[in-house]
Amino acid sequence: MIYSVIPEELAPELYDRMVEYYKDDPNVKVIIDRREGPDRRAGQDPAEFKEKREVRDRRHRRVPGTFPPIVSGD
Repeated sequence: MIYSVIPEELAPELYDRMVEYYKDDPNVKVIIDRREGPDRRAGQDPAEFKEKREVRDRRHRRVPGTFPPIVSGD
C-alpha cells in the first residue's frame, strides 16, 4: 500500500484532485495529515531511541543440534 499524504493546509485544494487521480490504482490511498502539536522526537538524541527499539525475527528457528550423517545405499 502506498500512502499519498497531503498536509492539512493543502487538503481543500488537493485532496479531491489526488483521489480522482489515483482512483484506478488500488495500491494508493490518499490521506490527510491531521497530526497536531510538536514533534516529540525533536531535539532528542537519536541514540536514545535505538536503546528502546526492539528487533524481532519472525523466521522459524532451526531445531538446535546436528543432522545425522547421510548414508548412501550404494
